[in-house]
Amino acid sequence: MKTNKFLKASLLFSAFIALSLMAFKPINKTANPDKPFGGLALYTVRDAMMKDARATLEKVAQAGYVNVESAGYNNGKFYNLSPADFKALLDEMKLTPISAHQGTVTFANVDQQIADLKTAGFKYFVIPVPPMGSFYFDAANKKMAMKGNAKALAETLNILGAKCKAAGLELLYHNHDFEFSKDADGNVILDYLLEHCDANTVNFQMDLYWVTKAGQDPIEYFKRYPGRFKIWHVKDMDDQGRFAPVGNGKIDFKRILANKKLAGMQYYYVEQDACFNETPLEAIVISHKGLANIGFK
Repeated sequence: MKTNKFLKASLLFSAFIALSLMAFKPINKTANPDKPFGGLALYTVRDAMMKDARATLEKVAQAGYVNVESAGYNNGKFYNLSPADFKALLDEMKLTPISAHQGTVTFANVDQQIADLKTAGFKYFVIPVPPMGSFYFDAANKKMAMKGNAKALAETLNILGAKCKAAGLELLYHNHDFEFSKDADGNVILDYLLEHCDANTVNFQMDLYWVTKAGQDPIEYFKRYPGRFKIWHVKDMDDQGRFAPVGNGKIDFKRILANKKLAGMQYYYVEQDACFNETPLEAIVISHKGLANIGFK
């Protein structure tokens, strides 16, 4: 009888432990570097990050994101945190730093920026717009435009890309819509970059919204330049052509996702430059659910 009581007690205890483990939900999964994983471009929550990086990153993790891309580097700090402190905070939240938008890069500061990215744990150095004052806002047409020509930009990217590779980072260029226009020499800017930037040192982050906004088909670019689009920005477009949470717009992400191997995609991020019907922190929750419905993992 004592044996039976002991067995019953053991079974009850085992059941209790099992239920407890099932009830426990970690903030997020641990990223597997061998597979593509979703993440969040922190530009989406940039204002909240500058006010309270810790509280914001906690909400990012609770929403289910694993990887992050920063867009808040200034004077050697990420969101007012030193590179080491920023990395420690990401580690605490179980978030993995993958890429960083470095819009302030120059030939004079690139070595320091590379060092700071490596200290913070990033893998990709992303140029978010033509650097060093080579773009401007065209007020007449209400859009960004580029100064100079694609040749000069390609030469700049090749120099920066070689520096990144020597330091163990990968350089990516992020598109908007104006790179699908022609420069003064008659070259489609993005096409010229893809054809004249060294694929060993310079590749691309495709923003699926801006490609669509420019009236282009991402898959056609995957076919023409396979393997060059290492990271995607995934944001939707509403009926007015504005930014929208993933799944709340008209972009056919399933069709694009089916071609991820052709593209060379390694990572993707939710990004929403501006919010119209929800706050940024609400939008990232909606988009994370939208990713699952589309089939992103």
